[in-house]
Order: sequence, then structure tokens, then C-alpha cells
Amino acid sequence: MATVNPRVQVTLDPELAQALDAVDPHPSTKSRLIRDMALRGARAAEKERRWAHEYLVGVAEGTIDYDFDALDEVLRMRDEHFS
Repeated sequence: MATVNPRVQVTLDPELAQALDAVDPHPSTKSRLIRDMALRGARAAEKERRWAHEYLVGVAEGTIDYDFDALDEVLRMRDEHFS
């Protein structure tokens, strides 16, 4: 189909093929399915980013409880492991 928008090439590797089949094993067009999946994924990623931002703001403002002692322990263990 003709379009004025730029196109992209996507390699249909086994991982992508499996994802496409999981969503719709018999799509009318693979390109439409890939586009729809990309848009849904982008919306989900943006929703997750907003949630993470709100969570961190809540921790910073003290409205969300956060165990900083546990964080210190995890960071100490990480540093011991990589030093």
C-alpha cells in the first residue's frame, strides 16, 4: 500500500514470530499486526515509566514507605560481589 510515511524493515526472527503467533496466528496482514503490537507496547512502556516516576516521587516525598536499610544491604552485597 502506498504511503507518504517512511517504512522500516523488521526481521521476522523466531522470537518475533512466536510473539506474533501468540497474539494472532492468522492476521490479515503481518505488518498491521506488528504496527498494532508496537503501539500497544509503547503505551504499556509509557504507563510503566509514569508509574515508576510517581513511585519514586512518592518515596522522595515520604508518602510511600521504602526500606532504605534493605537497600543499603543489597548495595553492600552487590559491592562485595563485584569487588
